[in-house]
Amino acid sequence: MPEQLPPLQTLRAFEATGRRLSMTLAAAELHLTHGAVSRQIKALEDHLGVQLFRRMTRRIELTDAGASFFSAVTHLLSELAREAENVRRKNDDTRLVVSSGVSFASKWLTSRLHKLMARYPDFEVHLEVTDAVVDFANGHVDVALRYGNGQYPVAAAERIMNETVSPVCAPEYRDRMGGLRSPGELAECQLIHEIGMNTTWERWFSMMELPYPRTRGPGYSLGSMSIEAAIRGEGVALGRSVLVAEDLAAGRLVELFSAKLEVEWGYDLVYRIGNQDHPKVRAFRNWIADEVREFTSTNFLR
Repeated sequence: MPEQLPPLQTLRAFEATGRRLSMTLAAAELHLTHGAVSRQIKALEDHLGVQLFRRMTRRIELTDAGASFFSAVTHLLSELAREAENVRRKNDDTRLVVSSGVSFASKWLTSRLHKLMARYPDFEVHLEVTDAVVDFANGHVDVALRYGNGQYPVAAAERIMNETVSPVCAPEYRDRMGGLRSPGELAECQLIHEIGMNTTWERWFSMMELPYPRTRGPGYSLGSMSIEAAIRGEGVALGRSVLVAEDLAAGRLVELFSAKLEVEWGYDLVYRIGNQDHPKVRAFRNWIADEVREFTSTNFLR
């Protein structure tokens, strides 16, 4: 059976040409050259052993065999497209696409996704990790988790967590620097910076009414990177409370002082406007609310 079927691309070229009665217009529709369409029509005619078009000086027309075959091809391609859409729609109903920022995904979300999958086994969960703005208009992403000010273009957002920052470092670095028992001793440390954050070391020292030491130190564009640098013992970082919670619990980091600086931005659940009650969005909203509730009660986050 398969060897008796003509190649699909020849059928698409034939259908477009038969519908428009123009190889030039068919080529433009299919983003092919006129020559490519002509060769595909010729290949189909050779495969069938009949002439499908009468080629005249300024126009073409379907032969009797071509008209009969065109009717059959149009019907079958329409049925195929309809079935493909049905399969795609069923797949869309079960695929849950979650977009997350890089740092939040690596330090918080990924380790918890297995609980989402266990809670909703009928969903096929896809995690896309990016800090880019999500375009909900194309319908590809169902929900996004973003670190921001709560305002996102053409999207609805719910704040799920706020956070604070405080000095953290590896236990070995603390011991190497003599214990770091007072904030003033940070002037002798290498300070790790997260590039782009408004809650800077300068603001933390100002809150403590201490002069900013302006010591040289590495800068990283992602919070997760600055945390990993602190774990490696490169210095002291301003640890974001949500991102460092698991590393503090595991002993990879220690919090040096209790003085915490509030962060203006927070973690938001973002989705298409009006989609709050869509089954996939509602399921994810319920799950993440439970996860955040458990996390904040365990870590006493503000």
